[in-house]
Amino acid sequence: MDTIEQKLMRAEEKIKDIFRAIEKQEQKNSQKIQQAFQDYQLEEADFHGTTGYGYNDQGRDKIEKIFAQVLDGEDALVRSQFISGSHALTVALFAYLRPGDTLLSITGKPYDTLDEVIGLVPNASSLASFGVHYEQIALKENDFDDDKIESYLKEKQPKLIEIQRSRGYAKRESLTIEKLKRVIPKIKALAPNTIIMVDNCYCEFVEDQTPLSVGADIIVGSLIKNLGGGIAPNGAYIAGKKELVALAAERLTLPGEGREVGPSLGMNKEILMGLYFAPSVVAASLKTAVLTSYLLEQEGYEVHPKYDEKRADIVETITFQNRDKLIAYCQAIQSASPVDSFVSPIPAPMPGYQDEVIMASGSFTQGSSIELSCDGPLREPYIAYQQGSLTYAYGRLAVLKALESLK
Repeated sequence: MDTIEQKLMRAEEKIKDIFRAIEKQEQKNSQKIQQAFQDYQLEEADFHGTTGYGYNDQGRDKIEKIFAQVLDGEDALVRSQFISGSHALTVALFAYLRPGDTLLSITGKPYDTLDEVIGLVPNASSLASFGVHYEQIALKENDFDDDKIESYLKEKQPKLIEIQRSRGYAKRESLTIEKLKRVIPKIKALAPNTIIMVDNCYCEFVEDQTPLSVGADIIVGSLIKNLGGGIAPNGAYIAGKKELVALAAERLTLPGEGREVGPSLGMNKEILMGLYFAPSVVAASLKTAVLTSYLLEQEGYEVHPKYDEKRADIVETITFQNRDKLIAYCQAIQSASPVDSFVSPIPAPMPGYQDEVIMASGSFTQGSSIELSCDGPLREPYIAYQQGSLTYAYGRLAVLKALESLK
């Protein structure tokens, strides 16, 4: 019988052409970042941080210009004052929506951490408590339901349409740029004044284009996911149309001061280095996901995406149909981590989630999901959501250990 190491070597031979395609994408994104650094003449002085109010932070302001160019936007807000991607999404929603406005999601229910933000779960600070209405249209066969969207927009004009590209904890496909490129012009034709906001978490640098380059008005993402490259210790971004970025800045800080305040606290260098390394780290994450997909399918598990399918994000799902196997797999990923490898994660309640969650994340940055992590809610059909890996070599070691745990 073949050893697991032999299975890995055969798998790598099978998927080598997919790896080459990932490396070509890595090169394109690296060139884009290098060009932005050079266009804005990044210099050592830009690494110096500010404290207090953060007035006249040269490095912070240059970072935001670089991010805007890399993300194909007019402007960007890149701040350590954002606690997470969910926080940045919340800031954006409260910046753009007013009492009586309607928020429409055309990708079904958003990620669990937005339940109380929207008011799907009662909360006195939710959008609903301020009189903002929420409606949703589910995806149809893993794509936008064009007929329902068209019918809705002929009757109503929502203030904002939210698109979540990554699957979150839903059992659906993540959405490629190609799908956004098809639906956004249809929305613009029927509702030209509606803001199209895209939750871009987990998706940056997986493809050539960004949602902004195909017509979205605003995008939001986290720096402890793809764009932080495993180096940025926290933070998030909001990028897109200049006037919308300005509104978000005034909601993050205060009206009248907006983006002019907010100290960088010595983080400029880490944010810039994280962005610089991001294409390579995303490539390592994708290779780890492809390897996982191939091997786990060979073992008889349902995986998504399959190893040779087009990807929109760095997330790989494995359906175990078994509570104990989900727990065992996550524990194996934790044991292969550089930090807290001796800790065994167990299911527990998590703020913002309605089910118990098991979360393996032995990372240098707490909660980082560009570092190899694996988590899942304890509910049927017991799906593990695996993402990240700072290098392919470390991802390979972790997958080897996880496979052994299932034996």
